[in-house]
Amino acid sequence: MPTIRSIDTLLVQLPTRREHKWTGLTESIGRYLLTRVVDSDGRVGWGEAPALKDWGGEFGRYFGESTAIARMVIEKYLAPSLIGVELGNFAEMHARMDAVIRGYPYAKAAVEFAAYDVTGRWLGLPVHMLLGGKVRSRIMVTHSIGLIPIAEAEKEVAQVASEGIRTIKIKIGVDAKRDIDMVRTVRAAVGDDVELCVDANEGYRTPGEAIATVRAMEPYRLKYVEQPVMGIERIAEVARAIDQPVMADESAWNAHDVIQISEQRAAQIVSIYSTKPGGLYKAMEVAAVCRAAGIICNVNGSVETGVGNLANIHLAAAAPAATLSCVVPVSTPAEWQKGQVGGIYYRDDLIVSPMQIVEGGIEVPTAPGMGIDVDLAKVEKYTVRD
Repeated sequence: MPTIRSIDTLLVQLPTRREHKWTGLTESIGRYLLTRVVDSDGRVGWGEAPALKDWGGEFGRYFGESTAIARMVIEKYLAPSLIGVELGNFAEMHARMDAVIRGYPYAKAAVEFAAYDVTGRWLGLPVHMLLGGKVRSRIMVTHSIGLIPIAEAEKEVAQVASEGIRTIKIKIGVDAKRDIDMVRTVRAAVGDDVELCVDANEGYRTPGEAIATVRAMEPYRLKYVEQPVMGIERIAEVARAIDQPVMADESAWNAHDVIQISEQRAAQIVSIYSTKPGGLYKAMEVAAVCRAAGIICNVNGSVETGVGNLANIHLAAAAPAATLSCVVPVSTPAEWQKGQVGGIYYRDDLIVSPMQIVEGGIEVPTAPGMGIDVDLAKVEKYTVRD
């Protein structure tokens, strides 16, 4: 039985196509930490920690990680504790990681992704089979519009719709008037056939402000309203007052959070991450609790490079509750970019071939491991040497 022989890390920075920010974010996306796991037979698996210091849970319940923090946690605590663990024994991996240090889910997820990748390569199976099997073969994509000028957003969403993306998420939570104007403009630009949703990232100061703003957006037909305010009990207040479903994101990190959300009837939708609970193994626990509670889900993330985004795609393929379109990149190396913008957040990527998008959805890779190899030359090109 092969075992984990070594774990190391590399810091990378991908060039962005345009600025992509949301309420509270002060740093650029794409400066993320890669992990590399080598097994006792010399096989290699890759993972990623898309850690952002500004992004965490409500009221400090979960806190932001940075790439520097994730790297220190991996190298000082996680890697030494995992040497010798048998491939495929993810229960033991998580038990050891949780025993050696509490918290730090992004660091743990990055190591676990790489372990899933190398395990799949050893067994000759795609990662979604290690998660229980594939319930869908195509992951529908939601394109996210960050906090950019309205005129710029109007032009971008029109092109995204023309490329076949059927759902657009609009970042809001800055100023009610600006937010309403943005939604009105986007709806006019894309017509009636594209679904719109909004994400305030806890940006509204009070439930009352959120309720009034969303009510003003009702004529533009929102599919859902994501995390309008901070706090499970406060999003529950918003959910009771508006007709649109509310999605919990910052309030929903692990399976226990979902139990609280269900008990308080705070949200009808939960955004599952491969990273927030600490990896795919625990993300499937979140999905199982959501399914039992009658809560539907999407898979969301922190605009990962192709390395981390592959974990998102396999999670979305395997989780029965993840029935909604997912806010994931269409990871595409520079040589395959021909001016498309739907799901494109970076000018290049770290995988050897692009994710295949058909009729607005990503085809789930079926090759062993994460399904698309890492481009070592691109990793070398974009490695940040402190």
